[in-house]
Amino acid sequence: GSGPIPLQRSRPPKARASQHFRVSASCGLLSRASSLLPFRRSRAWRDGVGIPWLTTNFGQFIVRMVDSALVKTFRVPARHGYAVELSPYFPSRLACATSQYYGIAGCGTLVVLEQTEAGIIPFRSFDWNDSLFDVTWSENNEHVLVTGSGDGSLQIWDTANPTGPLQVFKEHSQEVYSVDWSQTRGEHLIVSGSWDQTIKIWDPMVNNSVSTFHGHASVIYSTIWSPHIPGCFASASGDNTLRVWDVKAGGARITIPAHQAEVLSCDWSKYDQNMLVTGAVDCSLKCWDLRNIRLPVHHLVGHTYAIRRVKFSPFHASMLASCSYDFSVRFWDVSKPDSVLETVEHHTEFVCGLDFSLHIPGQVADCAWDETVKIYTPACLTV
Repeated sequence: GSGPIPLQRSRPPKARASQHFRVSASCGLLSRASSLLPFRRSRAWRDGVGIPWLTTNFGQFIVRMVDSALVKTFRVPARHGYAVELSPYFPSRLACATSQYYGIAGCGTLVVLEQTEAGIIPFRSFDWNDSLFDVTWSENNEHVLVTGSGDGSLQIWDTANPTGPLQVFKEHSQEVYSVDWSQTRGEHLIVSGSWDQTIKIWDPMVNNSVSTFHGHASVIYSTIWSPHIPGCFASASGDNTLRVWDVKAGGARITIPAHQAEVLSCDWSKYDQNMLVTGAVDCSLKCWDLRNIRLPVHHLVGHTYAIRRVKFSPFHASMLASCSYDFSVRFWDVSKPDSVLETVEHHTEFVCGLDFSLHIPGQVADCAWDETVKIYTPACLTV
């Protein structure tokens, strides 16, 4: 359309609705009925010709060939994907945090899936009474996951106990947009980032947060533990900064004015404890060396709308991936003069979730607002 389309909500607007679409507007997005109107569902796959549909008791999955690469697709009806993470224990298992009505209103569902030779099948699903925005697997129990919700709470789920959450932590006053489980030995901590501008550290064995961090001047979109340094994590915020924090010191060790726009995602290199990447509303990625933060080590451009999530490869030190509101996933190699390796465009809505498999080199999972989760190996990562 030529102008914004008014939103029709089933309940009074919450903070996240205006905040999300402020992000969309600031990166130049035109309002689109399929993205902004609740109750309207994407029909892209349903209108396809010759696509084999396989119906399950929860959703539907499709297997198709694209550029000789196998793409497995699972459809979650009336749920829009926000985050996906492959299991660190089971090569075939993954989890997706989804929301009803694009996360503006309604409930959320945590979907746990299994990939088979034939496609993707449902393993477990858990419903929550508000939107789910992020998910992370436990690093010390293969059946346990954590989600962050629009009601300001974190939920701990056990796939071996499908009756409901084991625990619910409720201290944030606004949406929990990011959760991550510590990867370093000897630590069993969860970090959460919220739109209330605080970061909290949680011990699953304790019923309340063990630390709260202040410092960001806007909403927090991303929090992630260092895979190298115990008690160290990074955060990305709407205040345009990337910050590195020390749990023991109780504050930010490093603050980087990373972009001249909201920073929506950050990730830590699996090979270099000093290297992080950020993705922002300015459509660019930047790689940062914490030993010299004056300028980014790499500045990657190519996306045409805001970058929602960035991920370093666990198998290649110089490779990373990004997904965007431009419906694409891009793969990069910062060691090459032309850093863009491949652009994958197989979604019809905002791509919000992205992850690399820790077990299968080159395998990637992503999810989008078009109600689909996809697993594939891009041509540039095919051995």
